Amino acid sequence: MKQLAQLLFLLITISAFSQGPWTQEKGKFYTQLSFTTIPNYDNFFGDPDYSINGEISDNTLQFYTEYGLTNNTTLIVNVPLKLISINDLKYIDPAIDCFGDCTETINETKTALGNIEISLKHNFYKKDWLLSGQLSLETNTSSFYKNSGIRTGYDAFTITPLFLAGTSFNNSYLQSFIGAKIRTNNYSNNFKFGGEYGKKLGDKFWLIGFLDIEKSFKDGEINLPDKNLLTSLYINNQEYGVVGIKAIGEFTKDFGVTASLPAAFFGNNVAKQVALSVGIYKKF
Repeated sequence: MKQLAQLLFLLITISAFSQGPWTQEKGKFYTQLSFTTIPNYDNFFGDPDYSINGEISDNTLQFYTEYGLTNNTTLIVNVPLKLISINDLKYIDPAIDCFGDCTETINETKTALGNIEISLKHNFYKKDWLLSGQLSLETNTSSFYKNSGIRTGYDAFTITPLFLAGTSFNNSYLQSFIGAKIRTNNYSNNFKFGGEYGKKLGDKFWLIGFLDIEKSFKDGEINLPDKNLLTSLYINNQEYGVVGIKAIGEFTKDFGVTASLPAAFFGNNVAKQVALSVGIYKKF
């Protein structure tokens, strides 16, 4: 059962779309390096859906680590490095009166930090079900490039309180979370809900299905530049419903690889494109 609990911890912490109640053992590290890509998209969810005349590729190299402050309290640090490119994006400045062809064609690639996140997770009930709370702070460490409209994160600080619950069975587990994202700088706040179910197949392979939903309260009215609105990169009132699968392969009890394939079934101001994530993890 102890070995199963360690495996379940790995399953929870590698997820880019959901959180779980399991905490790290005191003095132990879990680290993961992952790469997520949303390549060459030009269509977006909206009301109605919309498209742009050009293409965007949104890639993220992400370093994630957990450290057990105690057996019940875990420190989490998540550092995203964004690699975003825009190709042949057509833009007409509505504030300029001109004659003839006023179209600007944007081609640009930028690499910069996203919103660095620091969290504390605490387990306060540990019997048949594990119940935990988590409080996260996303810092305003992103960049904005006004000539292209590329934004690498929200121009805000984000506080995310979550309630987490989970339980394990012989060769499977179930977990869920519910909470909110509270943003500064007149961005709207979001409701957040989701969960996942994982099943062990063989000795070293896990298959997981997950659900993640974010809905905007639409209670903010930040004024963003036109080019940023055109790219839809980290603009206001972004929301989504995602389902997907993940897989984990273990080389040893401390080292393995991960893959995730989420797909949105609804959204607003987010790409209508499947994202692919791959990663490696190591425990210390």
